Amino acid sequence: MQQLNDFLLLIDSFIGSAFWFPYALLGTGLFFTIYLKFPQVRYFGFALKVVKGKFDRSDDEGDTSHFQALATALSGTVGTGNIAGVALAIHIGGPAALFWMLVTAALGMCTKFVEVTLSHKYREKTSDGTMAGGPMYFMKNKMNMKWLAAAFAVATVLSSFGTGSLPQINSISNSLNATFGIDHVITGAVLAFLLAIVIIGGIKRIAAVTEKLVPGMALIYFIGAFAVIFYNIGNIGSSFVSIFADLLTGSAASGGFIGASIAFAFNRGVNRGLFSNEAGQGSAPIAHASAKGHEPVSEGMVAILEPFIDTIIICTVTGLVLLSSGVWDEKHVNDFQVSDMSILVGSDYTDKTKAGVASLYGHISGESVLPEFSGDLEVEQGIIQNDVSIIHARSLAEDITIFKNGELFSGKVNILNGKPSDLNVTFTGKSLVHSAPLTTIAFTRGFFGDWGQYIVSIGLLLFAFSTAISWSYYGDRAMTFLWGSGSVKYYRIVYVVAFFFAAFTDTTIIWTLSAITIAVMTLPNLFGLIYLRKDMKSTLDKFWVDFKKEYPDEKTPE
Repeated sequence: MQQLNDFLLLIDSFIGSAFWFPYALLGTGLFFTIYLKFPQVRYFGFALKVVKGKFDRSDDEGDTSHFQALATALSGTVGTGNIAGVALAIHIGGPAALFWMLVTAALGMCTKFVEVTLSHKYREKTSDGTMAGGPMYFMKNKMNMKWLAAAFAVATVLSSFGTGSLPQINSISNSLNATFGIDHVITGAVLAFLLAIVIIGGIKRIAAVTEKLVPGMALIYFIGAFAVIFYNIGNIGSSFVSIFADLLTGSAASGGFIGASIAFAFNRGVNRGLFSNEAGQGSAPIAHASAKGHEPVSEGMVAILEPFIDTIIICTVTGLVLLSSGVWDEKHVNDFQVSDMSILVGSDYTDKTKAGVASLYGHISGESVLPEFSGDLEVEQGIIQNDVSIIHARSLAEDITIFKNGELFSGKVNILNGKPSDLNVTFTGKSLVHSAPLTTIAFTRGFFGDWGQYIVSIGLLLFAFSTAISWSYYGDRAMTFLWGSGSVKYYRIVYVVAFFFAAFTDTTIIWTLSAITIAVMTLPNLFGLIYLRKDMKSTLDKFWVDFKKEYPDEKTPE
């Protein structure tokens, strides 16, 4: 398992976490923001009218309404990225990472507008009468690059697992286990069964579920989140300051947090921002392509609302919960994940001095690696007898105890290059935590007290499960493009089975895999958008000419 994680990290270093990836993503959004004269600002109000159905026609072709398409796309984005992803971004990059998530969303509103418009314009009707669209269709029908379309479709299938299935159920099972003590396998089995029931019905059943699920789950989550924010209202000012204070210097060490460079905050903030709202990834256009409409631009305007709701609103609320409650830089008792551990030679390391923090940060960032322990750890009644220190979750761990099968362990634990080779033993202690467990702790620091953790568990269950539902449809359409509608049933079987097994797979590996699949899917899509920039501009210009003829008395933002 550790070798697999190391291999994935190597791949991720070249694409998902590479220095150039955030620039490609933000650069595309910035280009279209300027090229199309800030459509995410000018058309925001108009988009609200479209989603309400004001300009619909009875003969519009499609499978879903504007609102259902928006709800399906939102259910695909509002998931672990909003609960676990924000916590992971702040854990790695500090409060400044939240700023870059918001920048990604602001520019992503324009990117969504472009990719959805083009995908809706070049969609096709399949042999079963349903609509199929997405970047692979404008790559094939307009760019005449069938090879690129096929590459994108393959990446979409892979990303349906790396983004939509695996990390979603992993976060759900971890949260339910931590909150209610429910076994990961049971969670995986029950939800895999429910997932199968929903996705068999195709886009119409998926849309019928998501249009009811999205508003309900958002309401539940906001109630719990604002219970924490208002409880810690005195910390809100300093929380906002921390988001912007370290933009030019990197996030300073605080509590158990070792610190983060500007590059760490920027890269993780953009990466988690994309994971949250998927702007530029090319996934949402697949859902929007099913929407009823006689022209593509209005559906593109509906997509402007997605990053705003998903990231600027929901992720900001989550970030304020984490920062105002103070949990993000505190050490909490937790079970250590092997892939997140590093056992060092010696016990004189400290995070209480600047020199000590600098030494630990050098090891965590890979700039100056400290000597890692190899050999046998001598353990008596759970207590390590050797002269070692343990770094876990980017922090210096404290009060470490070792268990095996739920009992205090006595004996030897073999360590190779700083990591235990015996995966049957559990290291427990105090360290920073991240992802869904961190958000769960934060929700207990409000008016609901310990009851707040149940809101996170319920919210995560609804958010993540709805994401898995939507992404099954994205993979469904990609399989249809590649191998025809007959291949979909086999894809659905594999999707559900993988969903089950991911419930009890290492979290770090899941998140690393998701970063890779996001990049593999995003890059061809961004290339296609830039390639079709003139087509997008002419389509937009034509839309306003036609609109003014049809609605001469309607005030337009153009």
